[in-house]
Amino acid sequence: MRIAIGCDHRGLVLKQSVIQMLTRMGHSYEDMGCYTAEAVDYPDIARKVAEAVARGDFDYGILICDTGIGMSIAANKVRGIRAALCHDGFCAGRARQHNDANILCLAARGNPEAAGEIVSTFLTTPFEGGRHQRRLDKVRAMEG
Repeated sequence: MRIAIGCDHRGLVLKQSVIQMLTRMGHSYEDMGCYTAEAVDYPDIARKVAEAVARGDFDYGILICDTGIGMSIAANKVRGIRAALCHDGFCAGRARQHNDANILCLAARGNPEAAGEIVSTFLTTPFEGGRHQRRLDKVRAMEG
């Protein structure tokens, strides 16, 4: 799989850890920033990753900020993006199974040990379709 990954300055350390996980899992990735601990505006990174995923350049995206909330809000402004903030493997699985989420948002303040399970679950769980597709169609209609 091809993964677009990005973070703000607060998510830099966790992003580096997630990149190592992706490499071990055999996925390719593109790091879309940020690259230092110097303050950046999270919407700039979220937009870059979300637009790349929405264009189909990547299978999924991963975004990281202090709480994951800002990245989630910003990414979800891009048409076709379903970014999900996940704090555990259960939520990551449901985000894929029921919502066909295409961007995983993580909190840098979260449990770094849980990140491996969250990322792995998100990337390996298929969308179930069925009744969930009908609901996603309604969400897409809301995009205008």
